[in-house]
Formats: sequence, C-alpha cells, structure tokens
Amino acid sequence: MAELSMAEALQLFLANSKMKQGVQALQIEDLWEKMMGKTIAKYTNKIEIIGKTLFITTTVAPLKNELLYQKDRIIQLVNEHLGAKTIEQVVLR
Repeated sequence: MAELSMAEALQLFLANSKMKQGVQALQIEDLWEKMMGKTIAKYTNKIEIIGKTLFITTTVAPLKNELLYQKDRIIQLVNEHLGAKTIEQVVLR
C-alpha cells in the first residue's frame, strides 16, 4: 500500500465525500474578495454550491445587475481557483 501525505489523504477523502461542495464553497468565500474586489465582496451575503451551480446572494439590486453581466467571468475565475471545471452555471438571488 502506498503512503500518502496528509494533504493527499484529505484530497482523496474530499473527492469521494458529500462534503466536497461545502468545502469548495468555503474556498470560494475565502477567495471572493481577491477574485471580485472589495466592494462586491462587501455586499455579497452568501455563496453556495449545489451540484455544478454557484448561488450568489445579495440584497443590492445594482450589484445583482452587475453580476448578471459577469456570469461567464465568475465561472472562469472560480473554476481556475478551484483547479477544476466545478461550476457550470451562476444563479443570483
């Protein structure tokens, strides 16, 4: 049996776990300000992944409108940061 580092073991566990989407959502939340900027991050209430869909919640109507135009960019940035084609769709709430 091959020996794995702790990081490799955790990645293997998460890849086969139902917790994977929750962990990825936390990773996105941590990187959200870096990806989208301070203003957008400040007014984003919640980020959630269900299936291959990223749900972004905000109560600021102009921000919702701006994010609607940036859906493709958001998908690209999130997938780059996660290192896989995890997100295929963005839904704004």
